[in-house]
Amino acid sequence: MVVIKECVGLSNTILVVEDERKIARLLQIELESEGYHVKVAGDGLTGLELYREGDIDLLILDVMMPGMSGIELLRRVRTVDEYTPVILLTAKSSIEDKVSGLDLGASDYMTKPFEIEELLARIRAALRISLKAIPVPVQTEQWFEVADLRLNEMTREVYRGEQLIQLTQKEFDLLAYLMRNEKIVLNREQILTEVWGYDFAGDTNIVDVYIRYVRKKVDASFDKPLIHTVRGIGYVIREQTP
Repeated sequence: MVVIKECVGLSNTILVVEDERKIARLLQIELESEGYHVKVAGDGLTGLELYREGDIDLLILDVMMPGMSGIELLRRVRTVDEYTPVILLTAKSSIEDKVSGLDLGASDYMTKPFEIEELLARIRAALRISLKAIPVPVQTEQWFEVADLRLNEMTREVYRGEQLIQLTQKEFDLLAYLMRNEKIVLNREQILTEVWGYDFAGDTNIVDVYIRYVRKKVDASFDKPLIHTVRGIGYVIREQTP
């Protein structure tokens, strides 16, 4: 699941991976004063562990660290995550160093020493860009169909042929459960649990009552019944009886 945060600032968590304690502490203070949540790691391995815990919106990585470098940490992040922005901090000003990071998927870089105001501006820009880059899942309408009976769980519409069927909320939930399990015989306990809930204190006879209600609306006026009773077990929805 892609969870998309709608604002840049208070809801964002930034992971700072920096082995120089003074710089790491300065970044933490400045970022927290801007309203960000901040996690700090003093080496690449710890940074990777914190990243894998999740809920990181942006990473600030020092390139030169003992053990796992910032470049290696960036590479590992990008193998599983192409969207979270990463800003590299480097004491080097060589073109090769910058190109290497950008080629691996860094969003931006800054050379030490740097002005904190510029870093904050680049963080804001990177977070705005990342919100636009993350694909928004499109919720498409899904229709369940059994013969000429159609049901849409999103719009809560039900049609038999071209006729719109008006159902109460519980009648709709019952029919939807049957249609999601087309051709599967469901006993009363299953239906009661899924439609009325585990904590329902009533009798299973309520299932029989609502099956009658739904049949009256969905089957009674049509040539072919779709909801069938399986004696001694329960109910099933299918186009034809076996």
